[in-house]
Order: sequence, then C-alpha cells, then structure tokens
Amino acid sequence: MPTFDHLITSRTATIRLSESTGAGLPLLLLHGSGASRQVFMHQFNNPLARAHRVIAPDLPGHGESSDALNPATDYSIPALARTVTEVLAARGIERFAIFGWSLGGHVGIELLATHPGVAGLMISGTPPISPGPLGLLRGFQTNLDLLLATKEQFTERDALRFYEMCYHGNGDGAFLEAIRRADGRVRPTVSRSLMFGEGADQRRAVEQAQVPVAIVNGEQESVARLNYVANLDYATLWTNTCHIIPNAGHAAFWDQPDMFNHLLTRFMADAAAFGSTGAVPYAKSA
Repeated sequence: MPTFDHLITSRTATIRLSESTGAGLPLLLLHGSGASRQVFMHQFNNPLARAHRVIAPDLPGHGESSDALNPATDYSIPALARTVTEVLAARGIERFAIFGWSLGGHVGIELLATHPGVAGLMISGTPPISPGPLGLLRGFQTNLDLLLATKEQFTERDALRFYEMCYHGNGDGAFLEAIRRADGRVRPTVSRSLMFGEGADQRRAVEQAQVPVAIVNGEQESVARLNYVANLDYATLWTNTCHIIPNAGHAAFWDQPDMFNHLLTRFMADAAAFGSTGAVPYAKSA
C-alpha cells in the first residue's frame, strides 16, 4: 500500500508521520514509549491501509520527530495529546478512530476525553487508571523492569531490558535503536503525569465513553494488569468483551499481526458505522 511521509511543525516539536491513501474513516496509530511509527508496519502492509486513511506520527522525543521544546511540560499526557491534535488539524482530519499502544493508549484516552472527533478507541498494553498512586498500583503490574518506564538515563543494559519487556525477544533491530534514540526525559514526565492525574481521569473517560472502546491485549501482557482491565465498568465495551490474543505479549499487534488486524478491521467497521447511525455498537443497556 503506498504511504507518504510528512513533516508537521507543531508548537512543541517537529513531527514526522506516515500516512496511507485509503479513503475510509481515518485511523490514528499511536506508539508506545521508546518506540516509533515503525512498529506499525504490519498495519500499513495490510488491506486495512487501503480501506482507511491510516496515519502514524512519531510522538515528540521519538523516532524521526524532534525532541520537545520544553520537555518538563511538553511530554505530559495532555501535552502529547495536544500535539497530536495539532498534527491531525494540519492534515485536515476532523473525525477518526484511534489505536493506542502502551503510552500511545494513554494519549488516546486523553484524546477520547477532549477531542470531539474521536469515533472509537482501541487500546493495548494500557490500563485506564484513576489519578494517584493507588490508581497506578491497581492498573500496572509490579516488577522491577517496569521501573525503567520512570528512569531518564538508560544504560545499554537498561535499553536491552526495556526492549525485552516490550517485545519479548520478538522485535526488530530497529526497535532497539528507537529505544536508544528516545529522549529519556519523556519517561519521568509521563510517569509524573499519570501519578498526579494531569489531564483526564483515564478510568472515568473509558468507563463513560459514548463511542466504541475496544480492549485488546496479549495473554503474556507484561505491563497492564489484565484482571484490572477486564473488571472495569465499561459503558460501550466493543463486543462486550476484553480480547486476549494468544502467544502474544505487550506488543500483541506485532506478535500476532493477523489475529490483531482481523480485530482492528472489524472494530474500524463498527466505528465507521457509529458515525453514520449515532448508535454505539455493544453499548451497555441502561
């Protein structure tokens, strides 16, 4: 599928993005911490990118985008969402669905709460948490490697551990390079943003969403607590279930792209239908 790259100058950073030429409902792909838009190559190399206008930016401080002008503020969850909003506006996109992975899922939830054009949200590896330390403890697994997500300076051993946590040995060499390239100031700023509840209450935003919300995780998910995610009180949970992809870890969309893309294609059809009919598929009855 032909794709084109663009360079967008926002108020916080210069953003590099890839975009397909599909004519259907736009699909925004948001990558995780230490990654880049390259992790979505299996989604671009799929009929999905012919059916929909797929757009994937490198977030500030990642990939081929520049580092943020003011890292202490521009890397917060609300600031990242505002930057993405600027990028969408520059590309003339008003209505869209989102797939967000890990950090990208948190940015996607912020967009769900603040952007009127969101037609649906799918997240993976992202626990929608309430603000504060208790929310973090409930939503995230407790392991030493997860502390890397709060650490600014990475040693080479740290980078390798983070790579293993994200990709479980199933990644690409370019993904390790993306971790090395990433601005380390992103990690503590995002952690503080989640800890202190900057922006939307993410749990409330997902539970009270008025558009389809899809939850898709790998069965060996290493970051989000799957039992926590499964037991939230969703109003519009897509297909009325949290999907688990077998033989997949934190990056389920990469580990099992065929199974994941099948779900994503179905989800996009329902998100597009929601925009046409105004009825949310699988909405919980009152």
